[in-house]
Amino acid sequence: MKNKLYYLMLLVLAAITASCGGNEFKIDMDIANVDGQGVKVIFRGDSGVVDDWATTEKKGRFSYKGSTGNPVIVGLYGRNNTPLAYVVVDKGDHIKVKGDAASPATIRVKGSRVNEDWQLFRDEHADFYKDANLSRLDAAIEKYVREHPTDMLSTVLLVADYSDYADRDKVKKLLLSIDTKARPASLTESLATISNYKRVPLPRLMTLKLVKHGGDFQDITLTGGVSLISLWANPQQERNALIQKLAGLDAGISVIDVLAESDTLQWHKTIAEDPDAWKHYWAPGGPLEPGIQLLGITSIPWYAVTDSTGLVTYSGPDINAAIRATKR
Repeated sequence: MKNKLYYLMLLVLAAITASCGGNEFKIDMDIANVDGQGVKVIFRGDSGVVDDWATTEKKGRFSYKGSTGNPVIVGLYGRNNTPLAYVVVDKGDHIKVKGDAASPATIRVKGSRVNEDWQLFRDEHADFYKDANLSRLDAAIEKYVREHPTDMLSTVLLVADYSDYADRDKVKKLLLSIDTKARPASLTESLATISNYKRVPLPRLMTLKLVKHGGDFQDITLTGGVSLISLWANPQQERNALIQKLAGLDAGISVIDVLAESDTLQWHKTIAEDPDAWKHYWAPGGPLEPGIQLLGITSIPWYAVTDSTGLVTYSGPDINAAIRATKR
């Protein structure tokens, strides 16, 4: 009988674990008047800043699935990186965002207690948020923090909506008055991370001038179809796995493989086992090569996707996000 109970408990635990979906979260968006490429999603993930695009389901409807092991603030941005909304996300959350991009104040968030409490606070203090002088809003936040030291919303309000940071000692005292469990470091750091993150306006690249392997400088046309630019430096980890991913792209998508460092000695050895049809190029100036420097590269490897007009639709360190961008 004990064994049966033991195995039953294991099954229940397994079912609970499976239902949580690990560290995954989902954000569904129903936002009118979103122009351009759609909704950009930026947050501090477990391994660094995630800069990605939500999947377009149909006009005005978008969806994003991500992963986080701790509570973070996720920024949702529209055309020209205009802020649409900030939401709090934790593992297992399913958040719903609805409103009009032409009037971000109308955007509402549902899906977890802290988000709904945050929405309620914004509704109750709507006039304070609209006032050019934010002193009334700051006073309301200070009052909420003092009265709710065990509530994570206190941390969210202090990090995201509070404006009076002139007196740093006062802000520090307010933050430390919140219980440790209600102010996880992931939350206090997340908004600063995405606010300071360099979001470069996406450029339009008509051509790239690069050195073709075994040849001279060549002008590569980026119009007329979708292109994925893969920039790397030696040693490139798991190159074979990367090539398999890139080789699996839809027919008609041009892959531009670019060595972005000055030393070419190892280059020849690295690419020796690549597919015969694979085209290799070298950027003598690395990330500062004219054209490439417009991609806002902050690390290598880096990936960029251009559409048939040369508009850069993705520029970032995530190969999976780049592959998704080729399908939009």
